[in-house]
Amino acid sequence: MIDRATVDRIYAAADIVEVISDYVTLKRKGVNYQACCPFHNEKTPSFVVSPSKGVYKCFGCGKGGNAVTFVMEQENISYPEALKIVAKRYGIEVEERVQTEEDVRRNNDRESMFALNGWVSEYFAKYLINSQEGRSVGFSYFAQKRGFSEATIKKFGLGFCSAEGDAMTTAALSAGYKEEFLLSTGLSFRRESDSRLRDRFRDRVIFPVHNISGRVVAFGGRTLRTDKSVAKYQNSPESEIYSKKRELYGLYFAKKAIQQHDYAIMVEGYTDVISMHQAGVENVVASSGTSLTTEQIQLLHRFTRNITVIYDGDSAGIKASLRGIDMILKEGMNVRVVLLPAEHDPDSFARAHTAEQVREYIQEHEEDFLTFKAKLMLSEAGRDPIKRSEVVTDMVQSIVQIPDSIQRSVFIKECARIMNVDENVLIAEVARKRVQQAGGGREAAEFMRRQQMQQQEEAKAVEVDITKPTEAGSSVDALEYELVKYLLKSGHKCYEILEARNVVQINIADEIFQNLDADNITFTNPVYQSILSTYREQWLQLGVGVKVPEQYFVNHIDPEVCNMAVDILTSDDNYVPSELWRRKDVHVESEIEILSIGVPKAIMLYRSKVVERMIKVLLQRLDDESTSEEEYDECVRQLTKLNNVKTAISRESQRLIL
Repeated sequence: MIDRATVDRIYAAADIVEVISDYVTLKRKGVNYQACCPFHNEKTPSFVVSPSKGVYKCFGCGKGGNAVTFVMEQENISYPEALKIVAKRYGIEVEERVQTEEDVRRNNDRESMFALNGWVSEYFAKYLINSQEGRSVGFSYFAQKRGFSEATIKKFGLGFCSAEGDAMTTAALSAGYKEEFLLSTGLSFRRESDSRLRDRFRDRVIFPVHNISGRVVAFGGRTLRTDKSVAKYQNSPESEIYSKKRELYGLYFAKKAIQQHDYAIMVEGYTDVISMHQAGVENVVASSGTSLTTEQIQLLHRFTRNITVIYDGDSAGIKASLRGIDMILKEGMNVRVVLLPAEHDPDSFARAHTAEQVREYIQEHEEDFLTFKAKLMLSEAGRDPIKRSEVVTDMVQSIVQIPDSIQRSVFIKECARIMNVDENVLIAEVARKRVQQAGGGREAAEFMRRQQMQQQEEAKAVEVDITKPTEAGSSVDALEYELVKYLLKSGHKCYEILEARNVVQINIADEIFQNLDADNITFTNPVYQSILSTYREQWLQLGVGVKVPEQYFVNHIDPEVCNMAVDILTSDDNYVPSELWRRKDVHVESEIEILSIGVPKAIMLYRSKVVERMIKVLLQRLDDESTSEEEYDECVRQLTKLNNVKTAISRESQRLIL
């Protein structure tokens, strides 16, 4: 476990804008920063980062937290592991106490697989450089045939796996790594003939695949044999830590350059990416030979809205790969296409040119997707009217994917010009296809309307608003949330009541704590109870009327407390009265007036709910045949007492409501 002092140092050092910028491209908007949310797919930015508060909040999906919980969510790792990642970024040494058996047991398979992949990646890299086989076969291929420098080889962690067959597996087992993780990562497989473990990547040069934060999630292995029966590439299978549709090769090394240039270059393979990087063009990623996926596009969308796809000059699969462009358009991104000279692919082109020459070529030869697609398909259609109409239909299908109506309009106009087709015909066809894509006219519209109504009703059911009276049917959890919200947002404030003709100041936090203590009540929700305890601890030290700093909650050691606190503190529930009411001298309740009604009412209703629950438990014990006579009498006494309390609370609640 990481001690509290170290945790505080990590939070003090962490710049939330810097941390989140490693994953998402943030744009300043006033004092805050904005981006499209990395946790759900959206076209309009609703993800906000506040540097002054050190928190983030998505007003679309509701997720919120601090720098550490962001890394935790993004990497799908535990809170201590996220703390370590942030600490490493700021050079903070993390010391932990010796793990107990229970702590060791809690280490999940994911972390064991990550650890194994990291070790194996280093093993392959060292074998490439330090072994005779690695240097003569693997290193000579990278350095001589591909022209990679030692610095480039080291940067991308390139390696070699021995042809021996089980050398890596044996070394990993000797180093203490478990057989089950060698199998689950796909680094090894069990041979059917003798049940022995063998290396999946034997006799291949190795390309480690890093995730967005730089951890090795998989490997690609290329054979150097000319034997046609041997697959050219061997890749890690899907695992708990690797899904090929969610990873882009080179993104970890490219993300800063993508942000800097505000566009990403998409190529096909490992060597294309590496050669471009070595040439000085670093905003390059690859889909690693697989078809482009929606998840990969959304991952890239965090850093830019602009993609330039580079095709080999002699690529026979360009037409088939145009489907990927339609997918990019559907995600609201801008696509441009570059066709390389016939004798080149991105790898060879980058090795033959400087970074400046590569960028100049891209600028001079890139085309918008529509122009490129039209040229490509019209060259095949010739003057055949049927084929030309098919080209128009295909181009319309691409335009249909564009979510922005203005962009669609511009491309429709351009398509009409290129294809010499009536613009109104294209407008009607695009509209028809978009209705079909949405699911079928009126039925789709009615379905969406019902979904929205249902969502609105669900939102109303769980919403807690201090400007509205709390209803007697509210759940215990909702009332606990309301009391916690009063504490965090207004606990230091006071409202006035008239008592025996004297005006008395009531501190909100003091009132809440006194009532809870009177009935010895603790919250049922552990997150709310933790917030309550933290607030009480600081409140007792600071004194009545002093605001408890928000940082005690947004930087809480429990990430669930942090996320809940951010959710409450960023909720916008301030009632803004109409200016028309003021002009007509209509009295509008102030915030303090609202609190003077809402706080006592919430306390009374919560106490009532707790008492009702206690009465219910006692009644069940009375009905239980195993209850002894003494226990039965005690239950009756407790019930009498609780019913008196319930009656008193009921009177008080009615008075408050009236």
